[in-house]
Amino acid sequence: MSSNVIMIVEDDEAIREGIRILLGGEGYTVLEAASGEDALRNMNDAVDLVILDIMLPGISGLKVCEELRKTSNVPVLFLTAKSQESDKTIGLTAGGDDYLAKPFSYAELIARVKAQLRRYVVYRGKKQNLSMSTDQTLTSGRLKIALDRNEVWKDGEPLDLTEIEYKILALMMQHPQRIFSANVIYETVWNEMYTYSANSTIMVHIRKLRTKIEDDPQNPVYIKNVWGKGYRYEEDKRNF
Repeated sequence: MSSNVIMIVEDDEAIREGIRILLGGEGYTVLEAASGEDALRNMNDAVDLVILDIMLPGISGLKVCEELRKTSNVPVLFLTAKSQESDKTIGLTAGGDDYLAKPFSYAELIARVKAQLRRYVVYRGKKQNLSMSTDQTLTSGRLKIALDRNEVWKDGEPLDLTEIEYKILALMMQHPQRIFSANVIYETVWNEMYTYSANSTIMVHIRKLRTKIEDDPQNPVYIKNVWGKGYRYEEDKRNF
């Protein structure tokens, strides 16, 4: 069973109860808040995901999200009766990670909850065998990456990476030796729901990334294939 903690912030008691029963059936620990004030008052580090209604009495869901972002990177999944693209943009600009318009299916809600939790667990994982400088650059072997901007160096020389290539490398460098499935890579980097057809997209971008960071892309040292499971980042431990 899951040990993740999810907070539901929804003023409609019937909707809140339905979501609580659904998530409880999936093994999640559920906290409830009927207002933005309750949510901010009861928020703590144990919470792994916030399901947040935008239209709340008192403090709006948007304001709640903005306040949460001052101290936490916990994923926020917005729920709202509004479905226009402009409303979605406002929610995501306020710091939300995903958006689900009412009425929604429970199957879609569960799928989005699981996707957000996967991404959050990846980013919260411990960083191993890495050195982090005060300017947010991370050094691993012959590679160095700036986590606060899209810049990568190899042997001190800058590399020209696309945004997607940078995100893939940043994700994997922060968690060396961890095996990343195509599912996790796609949902973390592209921030979209994974489908089987995404496998070819991931392979193409990793192939291009290898041409830029590897001495011999056909025999990669940094990004290794783990057959049947995904990809793994390894430090280059050769002597030069």
